[in-house]
Amino acid sequence: MLHLVSAYIRERNDCGEEVILSADDLDTIVNSPNIPVTIEDKSNRLLQHLYRHSEGLGEAVVIQPLSSNYNLTYSPNLQELVYIIEKLRSEQFIIREGMNFQLTEKGWSEAAASAGGQPLKPCSVLIANEGVLCTEWQERLLPNIEQFGYLPRLLTHTTHTKPQNLETYSLELIADSKLIIADLTSQSPEVYFTAGYALGLNIPVVWTVNSSDAELLPVKIKELRPIVWDTVEELLVILQQRIS
Repeated sequence: MLHLVSAYIRERNDCGEEVILSADDLDTIVNSPNIPVTIEDKSNRLLQHLYRHSEGLGEAVVIQPLSSNYNLTYSPNLQELVYIIEKLRSEQFIIREGMNFQLTEKGWSEAAASAGGQPLKPCSVLIANEGVLCTEWQERLLPNIEQFGYLPRLLTHTTHTKPQNLETYSLELIADSKLIIADLTSQSPEVYFTAGYALGLNIPVVWTVNSSDAELLPVKIKELRPIVWDTVEELLVILQQRIS
């Protein structure tokens, strides 16, 4: 059971989902039809892992040590993982050089087809703790950002009760992001700080601000040129041009 449950948790986390389990959930996971059973299905899980962690075709992904990673394929032991790797290599789905693995063009196409397209890259959206703004971005902006190839998390800083469905700032989440959207409406110091932290990690930052606050920005430098928006619909159009 351990290799199956640990593989499930790892795969869900790898896809950006938070997993909270109780003892009653274990049997459900083990008996789930989504758990791969055949070597073909397990092989596909390895292709998808490489696909999620590759920025593009030809980029190598390090898996080290193999002895601690056999749950990537829901395998019960290292021997099965090695067999799957050699099978995929002989079928020209992957190239292996030591602990470096990369998808071939054939492997990339196979992984993309099974994943339903390009993998969504993690994206953090930083906003002030403003009720109307939070609701508007949650309901109308975030679902559309997924169409641009990103999986967004709406983050807010508050010392009071956290609004429903929002996450508080986490430097770990920021470090894992491939893009930051930082909205300066309401002048939140935490937005400046967290976006600055992302810039220090060479993570791209797109700055935005509602037109009502555009003239009130305390920081005016050429590197910080926020998108000025009036409506969420207008902002979506500009974001699509900027990040797609």
